Amino acid sequence: MAKNLYAVLGVAKGASKDEIKSAYRKLTKSLHPDLNPGDERAEEQFKAVSAAYDILGKTDKRGRYDRGEIDESGADKAPQYARQPQGGHQGRGGFSDMGDMSDVFSQMFRDRQQQARPQSFNGQDQRYQMNVTFVEAALGSKKQVQMADGGSLSVSIPQGIEDGKTIRLKGKGMLGYNGGAAGDALIQVTVTPDPVLTRDDLNINLTLPITLYEAALGGKVEVPTIHGMVGLKIPKGSRSGQTMRLKGRGIAIRSGKKGDQMVTLSVQMPDVIDEDLATFLEGWKDTNAYDPRAKMKTTAFAQ
Repeated sequence: MAKNLYAVLGVAKGASKDEIKSAYRKLTKSLHPDLNPGDERAEEQFKAVSAAYDILGKTDKRGRYDRGEIDESGADKAPQYARQPQGGHQGRGGFSDMGDMSDVFSQMFRDRQQQARPQSFNGQDQRYQMNVTFVEAALGSKKQVQMADGGSLSVSIPQGIEDGKTIRLKGKGMLGYNGGAAGDALIQVTVTPDPVLTRDDLNINLTLPITLYEAALGGKVEVPTIHGMVGLKIPKGSRSGQTMRLKGRGIAIRSGKKGDQMVTLSVQMPDVIDEDLATFLEGWKDTNAYDPRAKMKTTAFAQ
């Protein structure tokens, strides 16, 4: 291992924590034994980089290393003992206390044992992106995500997951080394917007176009929901902006909470007003005229 851990990671001594982490990830990704089978040099570099990050990536260890309290392997450095001044009290062999020297030798022996013991390193987490439809996110589903090595992972999409949330698959990241734990797979979920349905917490919102005669006469129409098409009764004399509730047709989550679907009516005129409709409305207006803006006519408007 190089004497300078900063040189191992290729960063300056004053590098920030993020710079050190970024350098570590970049190096281990390119040097990992799984990606360099049989390359002993890459394996040694991988171990050196992981060992360096084990110290420099932790604030307390990095501080001790910078102060010279620990060496490149993370072992405590043996304290330096000065010889007694000439004429001072000395024990046999010229040292004041052979017990202190015994402690020094014991520490040196432990340090050698620690350095000889093979180190284990945990594997890195792997990040993936997954797109799911609005309905898949609302109801939950199973999807496959393509891995960096060409394999695939089966991912259970939790019911009611929101856009931008991350799913963690324990132990599905990069393999560890020398018995170290495997990293995790982190899958960020992007929910594709639906053309007609939108989400408000656990509720589903829908603007439903209805015809002039459905609004006037009432009737039953088919309404899209995350569970499929369902029937909705339109009351006679319905108006644009009127909202109706489909109980329990929203998003359900594991805690047992369940939302509703809110349906807002939008009365649509026909694309073409033909002569028959125009004649009918003219005659109907003469005997059934009404003013929907009457409540808006305040004193200021009337002047």
